[in-house]
Amino acid sequence: MKFGPETIIEGDCLEALAGLPDKSVDLVFADPPYNLQLGGDLLRPDNSKVDAVDDHWDQFASFEAYDSFTRAWLKECRRVLKDDGTIWVIGSYHNIFRVGVAVQDLGFWILNDVIWRKSNPMPNFKGTRFTNAHETLIWAAKSRGGKRYTFNYDAMKMANDELQMRSDWTLPLCTGEERIKTAEGLKAHPTQKPEALLHRVILAASKPGDVVLDPFFGVGTTGAAAKRLGRHFIGIEREADYAALARQRIAAVIPAAPGELDVMGSKRAEPRIPFGQIVEAGLLRPGDKLYCPKGERVARVRADGSLVLGELSGSIHKVGAMAQAAPACNGWTYWHFRTDRGLAPIDELRAKVRAGLG
Repeated sequence: MKFGPETIIEGDCLEALAGLPDKSVDLVFADPPYNLQLGGDLLRPDNSKVDAVDDHWDQFASFEAYDSFTRAWLKECRRVLKDDGTIWVIGSYHNIFRVGVAVQDLGFWILNDVIWRKSNPMPNFKGTRFTNAHETLIWAAKSRGGKRYTFNYDAMKMANDELQMRSDWTLPLCTGEERIKTAEGLKAHPTQKPEALLHRVILAASKPGDVVLDPFFGVGTTGAAAKRLGRHFIGIEREADYAALARQRIAAVIPAAPGELDVMGSKRAEPRIPFGQIVEAGLLRPGDKLYCPKGERVARVRADGSLVLGELSGSIHKVGAMAQAAPACNGWTYWHFRTDRGLAPIDELRAKVRAGLG
């Protein structure tokens, strides 16, 4: 089978996964059946029926049957995932702990468990339990110690007002116009996820042009978010009605322009620039002075990129640490050079060299 940038496969997920090539996808997002094991209808205090998840696709004969199914699809996802890819699996308390055991047993390496805190959860109508106000996402690399996986750390920090993104995310349930409806105006899928959730997952763990796989595609939230963010996707869905709604929904999505998909880059992903290269480039010369942030300490640059401060000598990091009697120091931000506008960190000179390499 040939796969285009937007591929929806109708059929059983295990059979469809078996047809995908090894190491062909960059990211997997899976929202598998919850296996709620409902014993009957859920009723509100006024005796009206709650629109709960009672569809046949969520029903399994036993925990053993559910575990067997879980291990089978996870094993296939691990096969088709690239070595530097990651997988996200979302679930409720009914299934996520069983899924987590299978994830670890199959060799995945868990990176985080992320709590999606629902800002508008459905109440517990019987008053016999706490309101179920969250779901758990497991984020895992293909293996421990494997190739470095994609994580757009700085983009996540920027999305969180320049604060490190935490592992608890407060987002509302899918409601209003975003909720996909049937021709009769009814809720099409009982567990449709908000696109905001998929936006964050895809932005965090993939790059434009990457292939995102969703083996339980539903009404296409993953595909809609992937297309909007310039990613390709493969969605597998066995329910023809859901697949039809997904196609209709995704066809209306307008992707962002390529230039709008750039995100804040991590310095870890940028080429390493030693301080000696700044001297070689002539941006600083032997004998030039560098200053601490307040200008109170003055060091001199040597031809090999080392610094001298009184009787102290060594790298920009070592001399900076010794000058402060500190265990460590980031010399790129500690040491400053003089400009027309005052003191500026030498990290600006490193940026110039990196720009030249690019």
